Amino acid sequence: MATPRHTDDGLTARRWLAGLIAQERRLVGLAVACGLLAGVLTFAQLGLLAWLVATLLAPEASAPSALWPAFAGLLAVLPLRALAQWGQEAAGLEASLRVRRRARAELLDHLARLGPVWLAGRHSASLANQLVEQVEALEGYVARFQPQLTLALLLPLACLGIVVWLDWLAALFLLLAAPFIPLFMALVGMGAERLNRDQFAAVARLSGHFIDRVRGITTLQLFGRTRQATSEVHVAADDYRRRSMRTLRLAFLSSAVLEFFASIAIAVLAIYVGFGLLGYITYGPSPALTLFSGLYVLLLAPEFFQPLRALSQHYHDRAAALGAAEGLVALLNETPTAGRGADAGPGSPPAPGMLVSLREATVAHAGRGQVLGPLDLDVVKGEVLVVTGPSGTGKSTLLQLLAGFVGPDSGTCHRAAELSFAWLDQRPLLVHGSLADNLRLASPEADDAMLVRSLAKAGLGELFEALPEGLATPLGERGVGLSGGQAQRLALARIFLSDAPLVLLDEPTASLDTASGANVIEALERLAEEGRALVIATHHPALMAMAHRRLSLEPQTGRAAAYATPRGEHG
Repeated sequence: MATPRHTDDGLTARRWLAGLIAQERRLVGLAVACGLLAGVLTFAQLGLLAWLVATLLAPEASAPSALWPAFAGLLAVLPLRALAQWGQEAAGLEASLRVRRRARAELLDHLARLGPVWLAGRHSASLANQLVEQVEALEGYVARFQPQLTLALLLPLACLGIVVWLDWLAALFLLLAAPFIPLFMALVGMGAERLNRDQFAAVARLSGHFIDRVRGITTLQLFGRTRQATSEVHVAADDYRRRSMRTLRLAFLSSAVLEFFASIAIAVLAIYVGFGLLGYITYGPSPALTLFSGLYVLLLAPEFFQPLRALSQHYHDRAAALGAAEGLVALLNETPTAGRGADAGPGSPPAPGMLVSLREATVAHAGRGQVLGPLDLDVVKGEVLVVTGPSGTGKSTLLQLLAGFVGPDSGTCHRAAELSFAWLDQRPLLVHGSLADNLRLASPEADDAMLVRSLAKAGLGELFEALPEGLATPLGERGVGLSGGQAQRLALARIFLSDAPLVLLDEPTASLDTASGANVIEALERLAEEGRALVIATHHPALMAMAHRRLSLEPQTGRAAAYATPRGEHG
């Protein structure tokens, strides 16, 4: 499905939701059909009940044996009605589950297209809130509001038809009261949608605020700022509480107003039926009013308003879904910072053994202009290419271009077919889990022996032998429990596990002490001996000495001077 463009009128959010729901129209239709069946069975149940009461209270009451068909009918209608209501609920929830699954998959695919460069500029807690909370906010809209929207039209019309058949004047009273409920629903919905949108923005900010404080708890303790941080979290949480209570107040107020109008209409109808049965009203069909017809009309009156009441309750699900969809559509309309129009993508390399080939490639970022190029570069399998240059000359951008995280704004970028690569920067990704869990991020099928060999190649053999729990040793998020050098070598062990022919390294020895840096360099030399292509952005002399070729980027222009460097020499 094509992603719609976001506009401020909220129509694109509705259009996106409508597109998702259209793919589950069968389940939504099944929910509506079950709801209609439950409504018809309710009308039948009330009719049988009114007939039983009228028959029992009549002066010439029938024998009890003549009433058993009505009792049998009631016993048959009740379980069928319950089964139909269950079917409506089950079909609606299944449709909602599929819509949420599809929406989340669409969002994840779009985030993958945006790439790590764009994601680095967004807070992970805010994105997690959108993928979890805001997607979950679509549940009530699909499962309850959408089926009820149709039922709120069809069931009152069916009920009104029965009342017209019994007493058209009573039907007129119902018809006059009915418009008040949709009117107040619309008025309330305008404010509820805005409040829900603000509430989702507030909880996204609160998520980011809280996770930042949790990640920095050690620093806050060292500087004695934990009390202030706790107070800030309390203020942010209290703001979210106030917004939530404001939404709830609006919901309860709107429900009270709707119940008031429904109760007034039912009371007027009861007065009419009572005075009609007593003979005080002789206008229109009133003289023909009987105990059965009057009682049936009174029993049907609440059922006439019930679908509208249910719709008003679920109208807040609609407001919540539209508020969430606004943020989700805005995310879907985000585009990468660098264009991909000139990216040739996978294709036949210009020469055997060529992994990536750049021709007059340039990259520009919004607000910064051109940050790299024009650049001609060929990356060949098995070579070690070191990229040097002052900070800001585009070394990291070049690695991102080679990885495909960004595309060239002009020129071309050709990659070998089905090219895979490994990436390592100054802060490797380590997750909360065991040592084996972190290693298997690169190779889920690897057995324990392969994991141990990769640790030995990365220079962590002695550390592994000293661990009492071995591969089951738990690690905290971002490698809590390891030193900076150990975390870097653990990430290198993952690269040894992978079969990626291209390895991209961005300042792999930055922020490491001399001993740790030497261990990382030794592991990189073993990696180069395996015949992989290494592209290293660095200022480290020992890494420059590894190079088969060196690419020096010039300041400001991003142009490059490339030349071969004999192994062991650098300048």
